[in-house]
Amino acid sequence: MEKLIKIQSELKAPKGNFNSFGKYKYRSAEDILEAVKPLLLKYGVVVTLSDSIEAIGGRLFLIARATIIDTDSNLITVCGYAELSEHKGMSSEQATGTASSYARKYALNGLFLIDETEADADNENVKKAPNKELIEAENKLRACGTLSALQNVYMDLSIEMRKLTLKLKDELKTTLPA
Repeated sequence: MEKLIKIQSELKAPKGNFNSFGKYKYRSAEDILEAVKPLLLKYGVVVTLSDSIEAIGGRLFLIARATIIDTDSNLITVCGYAELSEHKGMSSEQATGTASSYARKYALNGLFLIDETEADADNENVKKAPNKELIEAENKLRACGTLSALQNVYMDLSIEMRKLTLKLKDELKTTLPA
């Protein structure tokens, strides 16, 4: 679709938000939509977003679909996925909303070819957590005597710490009794 190619080349969606805990800039789905609206109007196309929940491999995923449609009824759809999981201190509705925001952002990134090469919470180039915090989290995990304790300690960690300690947790799982 020629119009989509033009939008992709003209779209500028800067990372306008800052996470003070993780010390990184990021963009949200709302930032992308705000930046693309004038281009949608310019080229006479519409973008729709929809979500569904599907079981994949015994786990639940929220699948966000970003679809662009032009006046000739040509359409292109790109999907973004986010696993539905419990988060400490969040209701199930809040966790679903978080998954939807995440999946929609990545569906829009795919549709509009938005690059995530700068430091981003969901990118490998994310700034690493302070050494002291990481060492403390690793020590807490190593101190667990059972799988149940390991799971509880792991789930109490921040999302950033979970990402950084996932490999260690998986290694420890193989050595602990239930």
